[in-house]
Parts: sequence; structure tokens; C-alpha cells
Amino acid sequence: MSYPVLVLLVGLERLAELVVARRNAAWSRRHGAVESGRGHYPVMVLLHTALLAGCLAETGWGERPFRAALGLPMLALLLAAQALRWWCVGTLGPRWNTRVLVVPGLPLVTGGPYRWLRHPNYLAVVAEGVALPLVHGAWLTATGFTLLNLPLLAVRLRCENAALAAGPARPAGGVLAAAP
Repeated sequence: MSYPVLVLLVGLERLAELVVARRNAAWSRRHGAVESGRGHYPVMVLLHTALLAGCLAETGWGERPFRAALGLPMLALLLAAQALRWWCVGTLGPRWNTRVLVVPGLPLVTGGPYRWLRHPNYLAVVAEGVALPLVHGAWLTATGFTLLNLPLLAVRLRCENAALAAGPARPAGGVLAAAP
């Protein structure tokens, strides 16, 4: 498989996430969800779109060669990140979203990967942001995405944690977002 096809497949996976997120957002809003973090969401969309574009640009214009010693382990990491992301989606069911939507009164999800991590989807995002570019040696994209994603991820985690902690009763779990 060629690298542009792999990037295209990841892009299609992102579109599938958006379809699921849109359906789940409608469910959440019907159940009284409160949205937080609207301000950082467009930045997140832009950064994650730039990751895909950067992978293609750097490998095309930068003439990055495929090196199996790095590319194959990174491909395995990328596939593991995708599996973790969809495990999160499946565990959270209709509460999973790319936005921070909390339905008051629902208990926190503590099954699946949430048994071990509070925000396992972000582990998948970080792994993907490193692995996808490095499958084909796009180290500038991997570095740039990681350096820009870390402060954005800090904002996102603060936003989610505050949203989950807000309210008279422990409101809701399941706001963990996959990157668009």
C-alpha cells in the first residue's frame, strides 16, 4: 500500500468519526447535554486536518524515503491507536463525541479502556500524531503536530475535566473525544 493511500484511509476514518459524532451529538442534546469548549474546537479541527496535509506534503516535497525499520513499527502503533480509539467509541456508545458534551445525571463510564485511564482516547490521538507521519519518515510533521497538539490537549483536558466535574450531581461521563 502506498503512503498516500494510508493517509487517505486515516482521513476516511476521521470522516467516519464525524458521522458518529454528529449522530451522538443529536442524542446527547436530546438528553439535555451541555456543551463546553466551543472555542478550542475549530483549532483542534484545523490542527488535525493539518496533520494529514503535512504527512502528504512532507513525504511528497521532502522526498522522505520509507524505512522499514521505523515505518513498520510506526504502522503497528498507528493501527493500535485506531483500535484504542474505536474501543473508546464503542465503550462510550452514544456519549462519545468529538465535542465536549455532557449529559447531566449519567454516571462516569468506568468500563473498557476507562478502567485504566480517564482519557484513553487522547493516548490514541498522541500515538497517531507521532506514528502516522513517521510511517514514512515525516519527522517534521510528527514534531510540529506534537508540539502544537500538547498545549491544545492541555486545554481540552482542562475543559473536559471541568465539564465532568460541574453540576450538582456528578454529571456525566463519556465526553472523550477523538480528534476530528
